[in-house]
Amino acid sequence: MIALLQRVTGATLRIEGEVRAETGKGLVVLLGLEKDDDLAVGEKLLRRVLDYRVFPDAEGRMNCSLRDIDGDLLLVSQFTLAADTRKGRRPGFSTAMPPAEAEALYDALVSSIGSDYSNLQTGEFAADMKIALENDGPVTFSLRS
Repeated sequence: MIALLQRVTGATLRIEGEVRAETGKGLVVLLGLEKDDDLAVGEKLLRRVLDYRVFPDAEGRMNCSLRDIDGDLLLVSQFTLAADTRKGRRPGFSTAMPPAEAEALYDALVSSIGSDYSNLQTGEFAADMKIALENDGPVTFSLRS
């Protein structure tokens, strides 16, 4: 499982021109699910995201987590993160979780993390989404399970 974290001052997610999610200060997390991932792995990774210290403290050091600042979390499934890009000029998706399994796992993770963190918003699985965000810093991290 891969989580690409982007610290943002705000983000807007649209589907077919309609705003489906809008956040203030927090994180946009793009989540790539791979074949061997499961709920336990995902819960552990997403709890790590909530506690990952990427926000500045009073001295400007990255010592605060999303929970510490009570920030917003926009969680979006993005299967292209699971692509194999090691060779050639076209990504391969043999390592990505099949769509039906990925949707079930994504939904379970959204439910689980939503019960733990109320400032959660999501995209729609497999939808063509447009995300506008203002990356703060820019600060971007890639976490793997």
